[in-house]
Amino acid sequence: MGDEDTRKGRRSSKKIWIDLDNSPHVPFFLPIIEELRNRGYLVILSARNSYQVCELLKLYNLPCTVIGKHWGKNRLLKIIETCLRTIQVLPLVLRNKPALALSHGSRAQMLAGVITKTPTIVMYDYEFSEGLSFLSSPWQFTPEYVPDPADSQAKAHTLKYPGLKEDVYVPRFRPDPTIRPKLGLTASDLVITVRPPAIEAHYHNKESEKLFDAAMTWFMERPEVKVILLPRNERQASSLQETWGKWIEERKVVIPKQVVDGLNLIWFSDLVVSGGGTMNREATALGVPVYSIFRGRIGAVDKYLAENGRLVLLESVDDVRKKINLVRRNLRNEAPANSENGALSTIVEGIVSILERNELPVQGQRASQSL
Repeated sequence: MGDEDTRKGRRSSKKIWIDLDNSPHVPFFLPIIEELRNRGYLVILSARNSYQVCELLKLYNLPCTVIGKHWGKNRLLKIIETCLRTIQVLPLVLRNKPALALSHGSRAQMLAGVITKTPTIVMYDYEFSEGLSFLSSPWQFTPEYVPDPADSQAKAHTLKYPGLKEDVYVPRFRPDPTIRPKLGLTASDLVITVRPPAIEAHYHNKESEKLFDAAMTWFMERPEVKVILLPRNERQASSLQETWGKWIEERKVVIPKQVVDGLNLIWFSDLVVSGGGTMNREATALGVPVYSIFRGRIGAVDKYLAENGRLVLLESVDDVRKKINLVRRNLRNEAPANSENGALSTIVEGIVSILERNELPVQGQRASQSL
């Protein structure tokens, strides 16, 4: 057996546990999972039944152990849910004994890592996410635009990857134009994809709901507009159907009956209005006009995108009609002009370096730091 076969055999005995805690994590981790498996690592997947996670797992045909669910917006219930889910994932960890745990902000995984002494990597792209104060992760991966941690040790254990989280998977996107007729859209429709605010999130600001209502009211006044409305869960869907029922019946507002590929929907929309960070950034990555109705603390990534004209932040109800430009895009069936920027390779190399050498890649790779 050669040296390369020996290394691959050694790697194949190492297991990586990835926990998919929220809907955006499914498409984000798909190429990472593929790259790690191609290198011979065993990837163990778990997921929380939160928002459309289970539907996306089915859409992407991704086998996964679903453990726990979202308990709503009450802060105390969130803490209880995290503790209970930690207990529920412990058998999976103890049975598989992963060499490394990886997530995009899974609190249950971080807590389980502390209990089982499993090394963890936590990824995040919003520096104001609320965590559990007693939890920390040995390594952190963030986009290059997120400020460095104030603590020098945490800074030394942080890897910065180029671009955005969405740059990991958007370059693989290929459009499917059949989505428009499937949703009952015609060539004459000015299509707006709208994602309501995350009212159950800890960072929610009620001003976002006012902006959402103002935008929807204006869109309903425009005869050429058709809105594709994407509720975050069944509770929000029921509320939206009650409020906008007349327009839903008239098919001016369409709520897809099943989960659709978000990138495909964005690509064949004329513009996007969203209260959620991931859909906003997916639109910027695809070059589709996007307007944010998020009114929580604006993170460094969104500030960067706004300053560079790639994202418009709506700050008041008056901004809705002043700043949103209702213009049709020149839709194309070919793939958007996106290319790999190194985000995926930087992340994967960081994971492998920690697994094999217990350290981050050495200085010299773009935006990475050594221990």
